Amino acid sequence: MSLLRSTNCTTHFLRTEMKISGPILSPCLPRKLGPVQREGAGSFFSGDSCLLRLLELCKTRSLRKGICAHSSAIKSGFQDQLLLNNFLLPVYASCYGINQARKLFDGMNIRDVASWTSIISAYVRCGNHEEALDLFEKMLGSGCVPNEFTYSVILQCASALRNYNLGERTHALTVKCGFECNAVLGSSLIDFYSKCNMLEEASQIFTNLDDKDIVSWTTIICGCVEAEDWGEAMWLYASMLASKVVLPNEFTYTKLLKACASIGSNCSRLVHAHIIRLGIKLNLVLKTSLVDMYSKCHRMADALKVMKQTLESDVMLWTALITGYCQTGDYKEAITLFQQMEVAKISPNSFTFAKLINVCSDVPLLMLGKQIHSRVIKSGLAHDASVGNALVDLYAKFPSESDFVDCVRVFEGIVSPNVVSWTALIVGLVRHEHEPEAFAAFEAMRVDGVCPNSFTLSAILKGCGSPKFVAHVQMLHAYILKTMLDEWDISVGNSLVDAYSRYGRVGEALSISREMPLRDVWTYTSLAKGLNQIGLHRRTLDMIACMHGEGVLMDDFSVSCFLSACASLAAVEMGKQLHSYSAKSGLGSWISVSNSLIDMYGKCGSINEARRVFAEVKEPNIVSWNGLISGLASNGQFSGALSSFEDMRLAGASPDGVTFLLVLYACSHGGLVDMGVEYFNTMSSDLYGVPCQPDHYVCLVDMLGRAGRLEEAVCAIQTMPFQPGALIYKTLLGACKVHGNLLLGECMARCAMELDPMDPAIYVLLAGIYDDAGKLEMGEQTRKLMKERRAIKCPGWSWMRNTPK
Repeated sequence: MSLLRSTNCTTHFLRTEMKISGPILSPCLPRKLGPVQREGAGSFFSGDSCLLRLLELCKTRSLRKGICAHSSAIKSGFQDQLLLNNFLLPVYASCYGINQARKLFDGMNIRDVASWTSIISAYVRCGNHEEALDLFEKMLGSGCVPNEFTYSVILQCASALRNYNLGERTHALTVKCGFECNAVLGSSLIDFYSKCNMLEEASQIFTNLDDKDIVSWTTIICGCVEAEDWGEAMWLYASMLASKVVLPNEFTYTKLLKACASIGSNCSRLVHAHIIRLGIKLNLVLKTSLVDMYSKCHRMADALKVMKQTLESDVMLWTALITGYCQTGDYKEAITLFQQMEVAKISPNSFTFAKLINVCSDVPLLMLGKQIHSRVIKSGLAHDASVGNALVDLYAKFPSESDFVDCVRVFEGIVSPNVVSWTALIVGLVRHEHEPEAFAAFEAMRVDGVCPNSFTLSAILKGCGSPKFVAHVQMLHAYILKTMLDEWDISVGNSLVDAYSRYGRVGEALSISREMPLRDVWTYTSLAKGLNQIGLHRRTLDMIACMHGEGVLMDDFSVSCFLSACASLAAVEMGKQLHSYSAKSGLGSWISVSNSLIDMYGKCGSINEARRVFAEVKEPNIVSWNGLISGLASNGQFSGALSSFEDMRLAGASPDGVTFLLVLYACSHGGLVDMGVEYFNTMSSDLYGVPCQPDHYVCLVDMLGRAGRLEEAVCAIQTMPFQPGALIYKTLLGACKVHGNLLLGECMARCAMELDPMDPAIYVLLAGIYDDAGKLEMGEQTRKLMKERRAIKCPGWSWMRNTPK
């Protein structure tokens, strides 16, 4: 819009205002001022005063009317009046934006501190802090001396930019100019130091203020709340009330209620009572803060009561209430409120949609999530990052490949994906076992200029389960060392330790754990699992002393790992100590700990202890039953093992493949061949529905071979629905040695050697068959062939434990 208006429009407007104003406005506006009268702000006369009065009225009624009146002022020759131009600067900034205000400022022949402060403040309000600072430098260069309001605006700029050096220099200038006790500057300094995480300095500024007004009190309380120093915020509030000089207003309470939500419901209700007692008007902002506070305290009845106290509402108020119901797990009420919100014709914003989609993701409710997704598209928020992130997380959590395609499609629709967007996509790719695509997304994220955070790195490291990804783990390790060397994030460190431990590279895992400044129970659990995996059970148990030395308490997972090491070492005494610890610490009620104790006692030969632990389990699962059956079978109590299997069936527990392996083992070693064959034949029937695996056929062949039913064993191998492996041939070869069947033994040895020519057990068994048959030369040739092929037999070893008499 042009600065000049038509004469007719201006004349009509002035006449209208004169009718409204009465005799205060004089119709006699001079057409032109003399040279003396136009020199600066000092020459004020009746016409000038009349125009300023008109502009004041325009400010109260309409900013655009003020611009309209300016055209008349220019035509009348008032364009060089300093006070007039200073008045018009904020009018132009508010009505037509900073560019028009800057044109007016640049055209001013005379400027004072108010002119400079007004234009600098306009730039700060619109977020252009660099230009504001540039103007401040020009102001100083022009010789104009800043006042306390100018310095206050520059401190606002420093706060927004988190520029500590700028703020510190400005603070020094204010002290030099004698403004250190000024209330306006004091509030700005408090805000600056608070936002720079220097609450002590902010408190010192506040303490030194002579005249503490409501703004300074509110600012220091806000600083404490933002720093999450809830106790200090409440203490300042109590001090403010005790002073009886300044009473809190709605802005003070809006900030304070955030602290109340973190302290507890009793404090929240007390502050709410103060608001009522002081007669603070319940405007929409304060009402929203109260609803949000009660929602965070899970007092939804109080939140709903506050909402109904006035008819005024907006999207932030509804979103706060919906969020509260989501946090308390009342998802139906949250959806109902969303429907009521639409009936009230209040359009949801991105935060509302994101919260509801997160609910659908947590419950989970895919179909409802898709319905909300359609509302998102209709609202035009499909490209919003927060909504897109929630949708990516929703679709990524469902196993269907079509849903995952929707996940990728939603991600591609986000205009500016942030670190949360990329992390949600990578988590989805890992969850759907698209590891190569996850690594490609990680690289694309870095190319896009988005820096991965600890959640991103932990997520992609969890996807490196297969040893084929060891090179990717090493590259990620190098990236972490390069970017996080000075501040090891414990979650990232644990993910690295876990990744290397899964590969059996415990040396690297131990080295990383030593570099971490802090270690927690997850660190030691990952190390324990890795050491158990490669058979270093004694070193696993050494981790207990390390945890105790660092004050790290064991949880159910770590206790289970240590009990597994005890079971492998047959270290029953250490197992008993862990049993005692789990009972004292309350971990004994965890099913994983109970299952590990059953397994440990069973493998250590203490079957009565295993039975006792099993009896204490309130709801034994399939692992509990398998542990008991395994312990009984491995300790020669085969009838007890089969009896426990029947008890398991009566208890309504469904056996799995491991259960039938144990049952076949008990039948094989207990001589119950017919019963074992019957179990084998019925396991895949409708009664159990457990498909036969190669291991089950190996057990069947072993059972038939031990009983001398070699022909049936050969028939089982020939009719199995799998390609026979070397193990099943070797199992029947062992039975041929026991029963002296040379012909069948040679056949089985030949088949096994074709599949695994480096297995020394095959040569040893075949040589033994030849020796038993009196064919010593053939036995020697077999041993010679074994040496030629370098099939070296590992020496046997065992643990011996003293059994009390």
